[in-house]
Amino acid sequence: MANIQTLDPTASPLDYYGSELRRLREAARLSQVQLGDCIYCTGSLIGQIETTKKIPTRDFSERIDAALRTDGHFSRLVGLVLRSQLPSWFQEYADMEARAEYISTFQTQLIYGLLQTEAYARAVLATGMPDDLDGLLAARMERQRILERKRPPVTWVVLDEAALYRPIGGPEVMRAQLNRLLDFATNRWTRVQVLPFAAGAHASLDGSFTTLRFDDDPDLIYTEDLISGHMTADSDTVRAASLRYAHLQAAALSVEESAVLIARVMEERYGDRPRAEGFAVA
Repeated sequence: MANIQTLDPTASPLDYYGSELRRLREAARLSQVQLGDCIYCTGSLIGQIETTKKIPTRDFSERIDAALRTDGHFSRLVGLVLRSQLPSWFQEYADMEARAEYISTFQTQLIYGLLQTEAYARAVLATGMPDDLDGLLAARMERQRILERKRPPVTWVVLDEAALYRPIGGPEVMRAQLNRLLDFATNRWTRVQVLPFAAGAHASLDGSFTTLRFDDDPDLIYTEDLISGHMTADSDTVRAASLRYAHLQAAALSVEESAVLIARVMEERYGDRPRAEGFAVA
């Protein structure tokens, strides 16, 4: 007789997802292999997700909903599962980020997380040698869905020029990442400016920071150190950060000039030259 692992559906969102997948699969009188055949994956993957050994993706969840006719049950649940894969110290920030009406960020070393391609994000996350890289990656990709809403938050990103040159993941990964930045050059809701090396000393030599603004709640400032993140709504800190950000935007290239620079870096460093003409200016 097969040794069937008992799950406690109250232990975590992932355990609940696995137990629900097993319950509804068995209710449909399908084996793991049969369900896998229905959604073009292996029965082993079905079993690993049912026993919480693998993290489900959104695509997997949508295919399961279609196969089991569950009216979007797993597609709704997977957001909670993926959010639970984020580091515990980051989850509160992710919740506030998802509620924000306006996001402004300055990034000194890396492309901003909400704008990262999957390959670039994988290379960045791998540097921390996590136990579950796939789970962290899926959670980061899930965070980006806020930019796909019908009315997404207004998101303004100032990147230090160094982030364009740091070869994360290799030339192919960087080409795709910089090309993704160019996709935002004509985006109504998300804009990217580059702070050039020529700006010299600037208003945030101390490092990166992000401001979240809401319709009915106080603004928040978020920063990270080596091991955790920090949020504050202290009015003096918010005021100081807003002033810094205004100076950074003033010193940065315009949206159009930034797109031209990004395109030039793609050509000179990574061997590709996209079209950079005609980008809208905010």
